[in-house]
Amino acid sequence: MTTGSIDINRYLHQKKSLWNSLAILYTLVGYVGSIALLLAANGWLNGLGVVLLTHSLLFSAYLAHDFMHSALFESKAWNVVFGNVMLWLNGGCYARFEDLARLHIAHHVNRVDFCRFDLTTFLNAMPAPVRSLLLALEWLYFPSLAFLLRIRSIFAPFWEPDRTDDRLRNVLMLLIRGSLFAILGIVSPKALLLYFVSYIGMLTILRFVDAFQHTYEVFAVGSAIPKRDRAHEQANTFSNVISLRYRWLNVLLLNFGYHNAHHELMKCPWYNLPDLDRALFNGDEVQYITLPELLMNYHRYRISRLYSGQGRGVDEDGKRSLETFYGAIEVSFLVLPA
Repeated sequence: MTTGSIDINRYLHQKKSLWNSLAILYTLVGYVGSIALLLAANGWLNGLGVVLLTHSLLFSAYLAHDFMHSALFESKAWNVVFGNVMLWLNGGCYARFEDLARLHIAHHVNRVDFCRFDLTTFLNAMPAPVRSLLLALEWLYFPSLAFLLRIRSIFAPFWEPDRTDDRLRNVLMLLIRGSLFAILGIVSPKALLLYFVSYIGMLTILRFVDAFQHTYEVFAVGSAIPKRDRAHEQANTFSNVISLRYRWLNVLLLNFGYHNAHHELMKCPWYNLPDLDRALFNGDEVQYITLPELLMNYHRYRISRLYSGQGRGVDEDGKRSLETFYGAIEVSFLVLPA
């Protein structure tokens, strides 16, 4: 089924202010409250703080994604304001919200993924000890490549000619955020360490979910892009929900797993995606793969996917093929490819 056969206004313009407010309030209060818990002397409260901070950071990321689509407010200006707030929380603020949104919308319109440099080639060009260390950390589930790409993106204005205007902005961002983290470290080194643990948790979950949502081709930014149609888009998009049976569980990731529905109607707000998904699909399509089913793939291919590409989630007979679904590397709407 396509959006031409349903009332799209029901999903686009039926704004649920209460759901929006609760999600934004939870994210902001959860972020501040979790830091207070990290500062507490009680270990159990510290543990609760790590979980709450990780989840608040995840919500900030997925809310930023909806704001990039101008999906939550009728006013584009308010989407930009709150999108910038969310990027400040999760560290995506070193790229301009407008630039991230433009690149992400291009991913939808062109039905491809973008990069500025080949990560595998970049790794192979490194000194062997450095490359081995990064890969060893990845093998141990430390997201070293995620940090590498974020560091490159922060300093990219100093070598990318189209981002020279961001030099002063990024330096100021580093000074302000660095000072705040330094203050937290002075007050409580333990709290700063636990914050880092939470941030690693956010990165790991984001990259796990991102890895198995597409088997798109990857093109360099600015290169010629072949024309792809809706059939290609849906065939190479996967709905990696937490659960199809207990749909409420998907709210834990703001319904981001309903990815086929999201690509069919990209401005549909997160809270309307489950209904849109039910209207468009039967639920037994080959593109449905739950996240628990993909845990083994994430583990098994955590290093080899660097050299094997995304693989295929569907074989030539149109059947699911988890054995060949390796997953993408570091496809994120929070980082400009540097």
